[in-house]
Amino acid sequence: MREVMLTTVDNPFNPFDNFEEWYKIDMQFGYNTCALLARLAPAPADSLPDSYNEAIKEQVIDRWVKLMPQTYKKLVREVPEPDWDAVVKAEEEYSDDNVDDVDRFS
Repeated sequence: MREVMLTTVDNPFNPFDNFEEWYKIDMQFGYNTCALLARLAPAPADSLPDSYNEAIKEQVIDRWVKLMPQTYKKLVREVPEPDWDAVVKAEEEYSDDNVDDVDRFS
């Protein structure tokens, strides 16, 4: 899955890797990029897949960068999809391991 972030061309920090420092510079320079993106993009819908929400955010970022390429740029990184079968299996194993604990306290 792709993750995207909006940043400014003059911010030396990568929001993926060093968000706090990136945010500090972003605010000091008066951009407030997080609030800008929150105004431009619809809030993510919990009922939709993360990849769909991310695609909508990317479309908004692309449009904004096209309008103001001298100020903003898009950062992209690839993130592996979760192994949902492994997550479910781990949850089942955890649940099975704790059944005895519940019975002990009943």
